Amino acid sequence: MKNLTLLLVVLALGQPARAQEAKSSAKGARIAVEPPGFDFGQALKNRDLSKEFFIRNFGNEDLAIEKVTTSCGCTVAEGYSKVVRPGGSTPLQVKMHTLAPGKMQKSVLIRSNDPTHAVFELKLSADVVDADK
Repeated sequence: MKNLTLLLVVLALGQPARAQEAKSSAKGARIAVEPPGFDFGQALKNRDLSKEFFIRNFGNEDLAIEKVTTSCGCTVAEGYSKVVRPGGSTPLQVKMHTLAPGKMQKSVLIRSNDPTHAVFELKLSADVVDADK
């Protein structure tokens, strides 16, 4: 009985490793963005906020960044390479201009050739306040 229990424990512990191995050996580019989103917290109205993100390719083929768009003209995303080699990364500089007081939520959409995640949504937020408060 002890041997059976030990065998079951060993088999159970080996499953996650095999699942991860199968996932990482899938063909194609695989996108990840670090951090996957960002909350600037409290920010003053009419200010420019900026954050550097990293687009990573954890696949086994080149990641082609086809298009990067933002949900508003008050947000800009720039400075990235159009191709990220397997295991590589590229910086993505994002700037957001704060507008009226209140909760501000914007998105950056990254379109790529990742067959499982063709559009990655990077979410940004800030609590905008007047300078005199």
